[in-house]
Amino acid sequence: MAEQNDEWLDDEAGRLVPLYALTGGRTRPAYTQLDLATLVMARRVDGDRAALEPEYLQIVELCHGWLSVAEIAAHLKVPLVVAKVQLSDLIDRGAIVVSSPTRSSATPSKRDLLQQVLNGLRAM
Repeated sequence: MAEQNDEWLDDEAGRLVPLYALTGGRTRPAYTQLDLATLVMARRVDGDRAALEPEYLQIVELCHGWLSVAEIAAHLKVPLVVAKVQLSDLIDRGAIVVSSPTRSSATPSKRDLLQQVLNGLRAM
């Protein structure tokens, strides 16, 4: 089995739970304002964490500081849409807060932003 001692991963087979199971078969998040650069941080809701499914708890624990949606998807090793659906569920539960980057003249172009995300992913 996997080195992470995770019963849902296998070294050779990979993820044993199909991605659609992580989203309940949904392919679109209810919260449609999420994009690559949307920043996410967990709220301090210690008592409610025990009620979260392991996949959601992993996201909450990952987001102890601000992370972009793209970074979260990369850490979880799931497609962006899967991360968005899960984040949308956590928003509905009040477990995370989101913030969109402010738009100003100093805001990088989409190409520059994607390059920064790619550079960050390569640095992981």
